[in-house]
Amino acid sequence: MFTLLRNAALCSLWPKIAMSTINRRALTMTTKLLKNTLDEKASYPGATESYFTTEMKFIQSIAPIPTYRVMDLHGKVIDPTQEPQVSKEFAVKIYKDMITLNIMDFILYEAQRQGRISFYMTNYGEEAYIGSAAALDSQDVIYGQYRESGVLLYRGFTLDNFMNQCYSNENDIGKGRQMPIHYGSKELNFQTISSPVATQLPQASGAAYALKRSGKKNCIMCYFGEGAASEGDFHSALNVAATMKCPVIFFCRNNGFAISTPTLEQYKGDGIASRGIGYGIDTIRVDGNDVWAVYNATKAARQLSVEEHRPVLLESMTYRVSHHSTSDDSFAYRSKKEVEYWKQLDNPIVRFRKWLEDKNWWSEHEENSFRTSIRKEVLNAFSKAEKLLKPSITDLFNDVYDHPPQNIIDQRQKLKTLIERYPENYPLKNFKNEGKDL
Repeated sequence: MFTLLRNAALCSLWPKIAMSTINRRALTMTTKLLKNTLDEKASYPGATESYFTTEMKFIQSIAPIPTYRVMDLHGKVIDPTQEPQVSKEFAVKIYKDMITLNIMDFILYEAQRQGRISFYMTNYGEEAYIGSAAALDSQDVIYGQYRESGVLLYRGFTLDNFMNQCYSNENDIGKGRQMPIHYGSKELNFQTISSPVATQLPQASGAAYALKRSGKKNCIMCYFGEGAASEGDFHSALNVAATMKCPVIFFCRNNGFAISTPTLEQYKGDGIASRGIGYGIDTIRVDGNDVWAVYNATKAARQLSVEEHRPVLLESMTYRVSHHSTSDDSFAYRSKKEVEYWKQLDNPIVRFRKWLEDKNWWSEHEENSFRTSIRKEVLNAFSKAEKLLKPSITDLFNDVYDHPPQNIIDQRQKLKTLIERYPENYPLKNFKNEGKDL
């Protein structure tokens, strides 16, 4: 009787138990379906890494990109694992080049102020970028902007080369056709600098693609300032490099000013580095006054570019102590107090010197001795360049065509006629060959 009642009770409860089980299963399946929907990638070709969500949210910013550094402001290594294992000779060469650049800048800036050369741009406060030159291979091709004299100096461009170019004399590699500081050297794989802002960026992407197709284990290094990142060429260059997987490093010197425009008026986002992420490019931000941070980041970036054909954007944070150029008076848009503050706060040369002294690789005596000797060398090269003649007038018509077309021949003949008719207006004695080879 008991068994019968129990069975009867179970039979009466079974529909409720079964329904409860079904409901639980349905809830579980619904939860799984919802989870799968939320985790499901949006398979549209325009954004293959996106996923679906039921939350409507406008995204204005992401977490600020950190700034990588190796040394603190006093030249002390923060994390020993990040200190590069380099020789004394290697480190001292970088430091000597930083001092040489600083002294050369001072002398040539003053020369322009005296009217002895027409134009100049200094590197004050940004000398640590020489660390990037030390991380590259000599066969890597450089596309510079106009504040990369230190890269050429590191690669072996002589003081005579610098002075001859700034004076546009007969020994100038560019044959006097460029403004001062618009250097170039085929031998040192340094493309001639061009004045228009940002033109080197798309050129660098194209050159990097050609380099990849050639099979060479090298990369392109392209330097530019944060002001150039406001040009359309910047965006075209990064997009091409990303989609074509070009072995190129975009090195942005973010020094706080695009001539007179401060960064706060140039952009609202998180510097220039955030734009690299937007284009799907490997990106890093570094302390641009820390030689070893610049060196380490460039070395790692080069490895990505050469071995994996991945473009890299490296944003080097620094401060432009100098005026933009000899055509600029920066105190019209910033205070002298601000500049002095930065000079005292963080001088890249002083920071690196402290690191060398802690290693017992540099001393006060060596400092004074080198500064005295290199200043003499710079002044000697300066003096020699100033005495040389200007290039031959015929160089106005050479090196464009293998065989000059008729219009070039006509122009050359017209100039010769004018010189013969008005010799007093043409100081031929200042030019090589005195115009006799026209």
